[in-house]
Amino acid sequence: MKILAVCQSGLGTSFMVQMNIQAILKAEKVDTSGIELDHSDVGSATADAADYFFVESTLADAVASLPKDRTVLLKSLIDKEETKAHVNDILDKEGIQYTAE
Repeated sequence: MKILAVCQSGLGTSFMVQMNIQAILKAEKVDTSGIELDHSDVGSATADAADYFFVESTLADAVASLPKDRTVLLKSLIDKEETKAHVNDILDKEGIQYTAE
């Protein structure tokens, strides 16, 4: 499974979201051997680039071509609890075990 964090330029914000997801997976004791994380700019994010996309909600129009059922629109990029809830939803959907903390 591949998760792609997407922002306008593909540098700071998306990298921060990627790092937050990595920290959540580590804290939840997830076996990440089958999970790939990366970050990208809006223009490079295509439907086949990942299984799930984490995007700031203000960029919803810019990522309208991405599958809606696999796109997570984050209301707050700094709210780790919001990101954690979305990550855990994906883990549940994919049947991946984790330790909820």
